[in-house]
Amino acid sequence: MKNLLMATASIAMLGMAVPAAAEHHKKDGMEMADASLHAILAHERRAKDKARDVYRHPSETLKFFGVKPTYTVAEYAPGGGWYTKVLAPYLAEKGQYIGVNYNVDPLPFPEDRKVEMAKWSATFPAKIAEMTGLSADKFKALRTNEVTDEMAGTVDFIFIPRMMHNLMRWNATDNEIKALRKLLKEDGTIGIVQHRAKDDAPFGYANGGRGYLRTDTVVNIMETHGFELVKQSEINANPADTANYPKGVWTLPPRFAEGDVDKAKYAAIGESDRMTLLFKKLP
Repeated sequence: MKNLLMATASIAMLGMAVPAAAEHHKKDGMEMADASLHAILAHERRAKDKARDVYRHPSETLKFFGVKPTYTVAEYAPGGGWYTKVLAPYLAEKGQYIGVNYNVDPLPFPEDRKVEMAKWSATFPAKIAEMTGLSADKFKALRTNEVTDEMAGTVDFIFIPRMMHNLMRWNATDNEIKALRKLLKEDGTIGIVQHRAKDDAPFGYANGGRGYLRTDTVVNIMETHGFELVKQSEINANPADTANYPKGVWTLPPRFAEGDVDKAKYAAIGESDRMTLLFKKLP
């Protein structure tokens, strides 16, 4: 009986030790991921980009969105690659970075830009390689009109930084969000950072034409397209931004749309006030 009791106690202790060990490894994995992200953010390739960290908070933002280095992540409309230089190397070893650009065909753009954009999917991986020093074959790129049935449900997370206003003013929200939704896994998420208008701003101002959107507008768009707001953060808030300039968000740095007029004042305000929203794909 004594031996039986001792054996039972040993089994119970072993059972308690397993989750403790699992938690330890989980913590180690998180710490390694944090260290990796910290090293990427500190890398010399970001020498010119670091000045904007104080406004864009890349570490805090990606942690809030729950981005892991094992994820397949699509960055929407990468543009000049500010976030690409963070996400691509972060995902290169264990995950997958995908640049996703909008379908330019129905948009009111010059034909030469449409021709150039048609080449984007083929050329962007090489551009990422140039930015990061990593091999181009580690990365993928496509436009939303190139999303195939085979690609459906393959992406863990989609990041849309400061782009929703353009979709609004181009009248492209419906088709673009539908294409992005198709890419996402059933439990996938979309993280949005967007220039934020005041809650009571008239729609005539906060319709995307000046870069600002109301939070309820963005939430309504996403809910209409089968997403649920999971959480929101003030990580990228800037209370000094009044969000009511005749030339819109581009009045502020880095654009300074007013030129030298009141430039010091706008520089002191800094970059725009921004909402930070995480949405989950609904079944």
